[in-house]
Amino acid sequence: MVRERHGERIAQEAFLGTLLTDVASGRFPPADGGVTIVPQPSVRDCGVFGFTAHAVIFTDADPDWVRRQLPSGNLSAPLSPAFLQKLAVATNRRAGSIDMLCYAHSLGGPPPLELVPLPESTHSRVRRALDFRDEVRSWRADGGILLIGRGVAGRLETAIEVDPERRGQALGRRLAVAARHLVPAGTVLWAQVAPANAASVRAFLAAGFTPAGAEVLLSANPR
Repeated sequence: MVRERHGERIAQEAFLGTLLTDVASGRFPPADGGVTIVPQPSVRDCGVFGFTAHAVIFTDADPDWVRRQLPSGNLSAPLSPAFLQKLAVATNRRAGSIDMLCYAHSLGGPPPLELVPLPESTHSRVRRALDFRDEVRSWRADGGILLIGRGVAGRLETAIEVDPERRGQALGRRLAVAARHLVPAGTVLWAQVAPANAASVRAFLAAGFTPAGAEVLLSANPR
C-alpha cells in the first residue's frame, strides 16, 4: 500500500508538472467550466489552481465528496471561501491566501544587481518559504531579499521582499528580474503574488512575469 501511494504521488507530481509546463507554453486546460480533481503530489502540497473556466484541485480528500461540495455551474466555487473552508476542515489544514499565479522564463547572464548568498537565514520570508518549498536558497540585496525554492510538483518558485525604507524605488522589479537570472537556462520560474499587494503585482509584471491564473495552498503546518 505504501509503495502504491508513493507511485501515485510520483504520477500526480508528473501530471501537475506537465500541466504547469503546458500553461507556461500557452496551453491551458479547456475553458469548459470543469473541475479536475487529482491526489496530492506530496504529503505537503494540497490546494487549488484556478484557470479560465477550469479548476484543478489536488487533495487526498475523497473526489466524490469534493464534487458534492461544488455547486453545479458555479465557476467560482473551487476558489470560494465556503469551499476552501470545508476542504480545510476535511483535511485538517488551513487555507492560505488566494494568490495570482504567474510565470517567467529564465534569462541569461548575471543578475543586474549585487546579491549576497545567505547560507542560513532567520528572515521571516525565508522561514515561511520552508513551509511550502524545498531546496530554498536566499540572497540579500541592498534593501531587499530574494529567494528561490521548489514548490508544487517541483516547480521553481521565487519570492521577494523589499525593506520598508527602500519601497517605491523599483527595487522589487529589479529583484524579480534578478530571480530570472538565477535559474537554469530554459527553465520556467513561478511566483505567487497576493492581488492586494499592488506594489508586488506591479513589480512582477514589470519584471516580465505573465499572469496564468490563481492559486491557493492549504497548509498542514502554517507558521
